[in-house]
Amino acid sequence: MRKFIAALALSALALGGATAVQAKQTGDEKLAKLLDGRVAGQPKSCIYTGRTDGMQVIEKTAIVYKDGDTIWVNRTAHPENLDRDDILVINRFSGSQLCKLDQVTTIDQGSGFFTGVVFLQDFVPYKKVEG
Repeated sequence: MRKFIAALALSALALGGATAVQAKQTGDEKLAKLLDGRVAGQPKSCIYTGRTDGMQVIEKTAIVYKDGDTIWVNRTAHPENLDRDDILVINRFSGSQLCKLDQVTTIDQGSGFFTGVVFLQDFVPYKKVEG
């Protein structure tokens, strides 16, 4: 009887773990949900960041800026290096604009140590579909 209960408990743990893994969204799924109902516009090498509602790092996928009704997406050269636990440090060369040639490095939130370099690409605007 004890073996049966132990096997049942292990089965429940295994099923619970599988459910938790299935519930975790990938970065591409999170980005798709964020951009649902929007259409891509013409990519730009620089964006004005003075009025943004904030920046979001979608792990292993992209950096996202919200500016009013527009969501700007930058799929970096190596998105697999993007980690939501890293802090982006941006050295801008264009004042209030963020450009793909600006220097972006990352540091770990906990330790403050350098963790990498981010190479920006063009920024793609996504706007809601009219109608």
